[in-house]
Amino acid sequence: MLDRRTLLSAAAACTAGAADAAPADAPAPPSRLAWRDAARNRTVPVLIRRPAASILAGAGPAPLVLLSHGLGDTREGLAYLGAALATAGYVAVHLQHHGSDAAIWQGASDTRGAMGAAAMNPGAAVARLGDVVFALDHLLAGEEPLLRGAIDPAHIAVAGHSYGAWTVSHVLGERLPLGGWGLSLPDRRLRAGIALSPIPPLPIPVFGVPASVAFGGISAPILHVTGTQDSGMGAPDWRARTVGFRTATAPGALAVLDGAAHASFAGEAEIGGRWNDPTYQPRVAGLCRLFLDAVLREDAAARVALLRGDGLAPRDTVEGKGLA
Repeated sequence: MLDRRTLLSAAAACTAGAADAAPADAPAPPSRLAWRDAARNRTVPVLIRRPAASILAGAGPAPLVLLSHGLGDTREGLAYLGAALATAGYVAVHLQHHGSDAAIWQGASDTRGAMGAAAMNPGAAVARLGDVVFALDHLLAGEEPLLRGAIDPAHIAVAGHSYGAWTVSHVLGERLPLGGWGLSLPDRRLRAGIALSPIPPLPIPVFGVPASVAFGGISAPILHVTGTQDSGMGAPDWRARTVGFRTATAPGALAVLDGAAHASFAGEAEIGGRWNDPTYQPRVAGLCRLFLDAVLREDAAARVALLRGDGLAPRDTVEGKGLA
């Protein structure tokens, strides 16, 4: 297993766009494709990051991580995380969700209004969940030639930021407001989740349910990551983003990064600025890698390193439950 220092160096290099020649075990170049879901009459753009052929040849089928972007972003988001995971031997598939992607604000005269309308659109929310289920069906049926035979179906996780974190939590069993919307969730093919800037459940007067009910259906381990400046987007402060971890009975971990804000986790180069700030990206990538190694690969050393906070800053915190 790659040591912690190697992982952080690799993640930082991917984020900074280092121009050095790629080593023999560098991930394959990203592939951008569009998958067609005929049953929903919907196209799902994807970006695929694969481990180096030498890694796949030596280790066999790789664990899979699906990545879900935040509101108004694209499949290009969370690039630092997908690149770090591919370097570590995971297949990373970034999904783009029409109806809550960058098209909702591009060219809009009222950007804030367009974003708000999309956030309140239940059809877009349900479509996100359907995109994850469709991607699993598509990949596990061997319908993507690039990944045919390359994925280990017993070791699959889903990760997301903001609205993507909402997607993670609900596809893993958080109760949907006003019923299940015709979806059969949780999807048991998913063995773990990563929620970056988790979205708190709706207040009870606004079609919400008690947190114990909302999170009662989750059984897969989830890594929750937030920051001490992570407010807005449904949360008055960062503490509101810990409700899922505090309430769910499933195993999991919670990391709070000192000074990190909501945009710190996005990794959205097309927007830039604070939405692609590299300050926290190596730490987030390292946490995610250790969590996935601990859960999917059952790596005891990774579990110890995760809960010890290896690679975090002095004022960052991490805690876990049930990760035996």
